[in-house]
Amino acid sequence: MKNFLFVILTICCVNSYSQILPERERSAVIDMVLEDRFNNLLPQLMDRTGFDMWILISREYNEDPVLKTMLPSTWLNARRRTIIVFYRDKANNKIEKLAVARYNVGKNIDSAWNKEKEPVQWKALVDLIKKRNPSTIGINFSKNFAIVDGIVKTDYDEFMDVLPQEYKSKVTSAEKLSIAWVETRTEQEMEIYKELVKITHDIIAEAFSTSVIKPGTTTTDDVVWWLRQKVTDMGLKTWFHPTVDIQRSGEALQSHIVSFSDRPKDKVIRPGDLIHCDFGITYLRLNTDCQQHAYILRNDETAPPEFLTKAFSDGNRVQDIFTSNFETGKTGNEILLKSLEQGRAEGLKPSIYTHPLGLYGHSSGPTIGMWDSQGGVAGTGDYPLYENTVYAIELNTTVTLKEWKKDVRIMLEEAGFWGKEGFRYVNERQTELITIPKR
Repeated sequence: MKNFLFVILTICCVNSYSQILPERERSAVIDMVLEDRFNNLLPQLMDRTGFDMWILISREYNEDPVLKTMLPSTWLNARRRTIIVFYRDKANNKIEKLAVARYNVGKNIDSAWNKEKEPVQWKALVDLIKKRNPSTIGINFSKNFAIVDGIVKTDYDEFMDVLPQEYKSKVTSAEKLSIAWVETRTEQEMEIYKELVKITHDIIAEAFSTSVIKPGTTTTDDVVWWLRQKVTDMGLKTWFHPTVDIQRSGEALQSHIVSFSDRPKDKVIRPGDLIHCDFGITYLRLNTDCQQHAYILRNDETAPPEFLTKAFSDGNRVQDIFTSNFETGKTGNEILLKSLEQGRAEGLKPSIYTHPLGLYGHSSGPTIGMWDSQGGVAGTGDYPLYENTVYAIELNTTVTLKEWKKDVRIMLEEAGFWGKEGFRYVNERQTELITIPKR
């Protein structure tokens, strides 16, 4: 299985990022990864979080976000009311993957409901629970983590109404298990992720080139829509609308809220501009999130001005400080505050707003700052760092440029992996400004 994954990705990603897998091959990869996650990862996560039964309930077009990550490649939605039950028999080292539904849920989850024998779906679920007599029943509800708060009120009420009294006290939030499922990456997924980040970098490299940008003519919105069209033409998707913005001499640095939500959309890109993009794609059920910078060379320049090169290196330094403070078991808030303190002690002006990345763009796991919550984030920031997880290392540093008589903000974002061997970027990071044109 692993060799198949490696071969198929290598064939389709070598030489050109445009060589994307056809739908049939994508389906094979998705289902192979799911099988590995169900059979090898899920038992470990249930043992770690102390659950022997996990129940997910969804109706078509109103899916629990966690259940949606478990559907086979040929299921784009749940069907009717889909109920999935995982039962972990730790004593015999077995895991049952059952669907109280009219259909098998792909090849991994078998239908456990014969409607002809038991017409009522809820009663079939109760019979399944009674037969296994779990000690703990996990249901997806959570105050702080939206992705794992997937059971809707109607389904929860109906489930609790039919559940026998002796089992009601066993029902608890599956928050920790659900987060673990969403945030944990397998070895197979990391092979995919490396190529996915490379594709993202290659698209940005083309966008930030003279094949797309004609200084004095091209606008920021032209580049944004080029990115959207490029992704569509490649048969991929973006999980958020890209942005492209400009910082230049003679224009004051805008506030964070302008930078994040109210950027001017149609500014003409000119020589001497420092441009920046925020861009990510979705492929094989994983997501990227990347921010990079480019400098538009003036006619007499062969490289960016040294003061911009130095400013960019300050951004890299903030990344180094931040990722050096990753430690398994530390909360997002602990990592945030220690990193900010260290950065400020070095004379930098950092802002950190890193988020988990994976099956969702803004995924579940420890929040490590928000742009408007640099003192810590209650709830999601109190969640600890676990191994085999991926983050959008998203941050900035503000640098005063005497040459421009203003501040600039170096805004960086790259996918980073935390594992047993420590931190690494999934597929490198930007360490110098892109120049347009290249010289």
